[in-house]
Amino acid sequence: MTTQDAGHINLNFKNRVNEALADQELRGNFRGAMDFLMQKRAAMFPDQEDLEALRKRGEQVRNRCLQQLPDLLEQLEAQCVSNGIQVHWAETAEQANNIILGIMRDHQATRMVKGKSMASEEIGLNHFLADHGIEALESDMGEYIVQLDHSTPSHIIMPAIHKNKQQIARLFHEKTPGVEYTEDVDKLIGTGREVLRQKFFEAEVGLSGVNFAVAETGTLCLVENEGNGRMSTTVPPVHIALCGIEKVVQSLADIPPLYRLLTRSATGQAITTYFNMISGPRKPDELDGPQEVHLVLLDNGRSRMYADKQLQQTLRCIRCGACMNHCPVYTRIGGHAYGSTYPGPIGQVVSPQIWGLNNAGNITQACSLNGACRDACPVNIPLPDLIRRLRHDGNNSTAEGQTAGQGQLRKPAEAVIWKFWALLNRSPLLYRLTLWSATRFRKLIPSHIGPWTRYRSAPRPASKSLHDLMKASGTQTNHPTNQP
Repeated sequence: MTTQDAGHINLNFKNRVNEALADQELRGNFRGAMDFLMQKRAAMFPDQEDLEALRKRGEQVRNRCLQQLPDLLEQLEAQCVSNGIQVHWAETAEQANNIILGIMRDHQATRMVKGKSMASEEIGLNHFLADHGIEALESDMGEYIVQLDHSTPSHIIMPAIHKNKQQIARLFHEKTPGVEYTEDVDKLIGTGREVLRQKFFEAEVGLSGVNFAVAETGTLCLVENEGNGRMSTTVPPVHIALCGIEKVVQSLADIPPLYRLLTRSATGQAITTYFNMISGPRKPDELDGPQEVHLVLLDNGRSRMYADKQLQQTLRCIRCGACMNHCPVYTRIGGHAYGSTYPGPIGQVVSPQIWGLNNAGNITQACSLNGACRDACPVNIPLPDLIRRLRHDGNNSTAEGQTAGQGQLRKPAEAVIWKFWALLNRSPLLYRLTLWSATRFRKLIPSHIGPWTRYRSAPRPASKSLHDLMKASGTQTNHPTNQP
């Protein structure tokens, strides 16, 4: 999602939610997929004590690396340059897009093949390159499916999880010339591979994300299951790695606990099929690999998160998606309803901090604060606390945080109501008068009171207040004005 697109989140959020709730096929797809993923994750962590110990270790690793982040980024740059990797810094999405476009133009490149990269979705890279006449083809099967459907990912790990095999079969049959309709999963995957295989050799540039960037060795680590990441980073002559600045770890020793948490939490696997470690371009005595490697380090609001001690915890995220899989709201409305690159609980925390509370703040309301996301997070991010914090900042312009759009979610009518409520509870006389009026004229209260009565009955006071009942029973009550 680009910055321009972010403005549509608030406008269409409620409409998207209502559409998702009305789509029974979508709800069935998500319910089945989320139940399956939760069961697989639970099977990977049969011992709760071992799980908690590993989560604690992962949290400690991420906290230690974040505390040293400025120094580690400088060390990473120096080591990468020493390894022959060209390092670029992008403060904004626009800068990152222009850096990547510049690299493409330097090589007269018109075709890019992409491994999975949520950061590229965050900056709207595909649309940006298309506007400049460059084809960017997704090679991750899930990403390829949503690109073929002219859609966007609905999950950060499994982009096409909102579709069942019948929908994918129809999509391939309608959008891929010469492909017959089939619901055989192996044949569908084979069709995708057949289309993509030639693209790896035709593309002048390959792009990937980065799961972990090791400062000590200048190594870029990429976790994947399909092999497309390895093809994207070795077959084209130029490889561009797009990496959020929070992905840096201090040493290779920091990776095993994070990797173990990532794979088990994301897909319920003990280990993924491929773990790629990229430390530079092809050397003269090597048979394969790119001739150039570029690392684009993306900020795009992360420094602002880092500056806030509480919200800094957002940057611990290892992008496993477990919070989404366990979220009862996400399970019912899916990822597209959020209208953001990052949906679900982590999206409710990340998106407002990247695009501003004025643009993405409304999605913080898509949370019942049940705490399932906190319990599922492999690095112990207190997601409900951060969501509450952002809700507060969105309604208070004087909040101490630095998130863009603070106070812009506050509604004038709601502000007036709360001011009256505060006045009512400060004045014993006004409180008693209001209480007396509410019990005597209770039948005049309307049955429809805005959004509150959309799913609830209208509140109606009792015919007698507690003070009236106690007085009738002969029990003495003391009002605040009678207190010594």
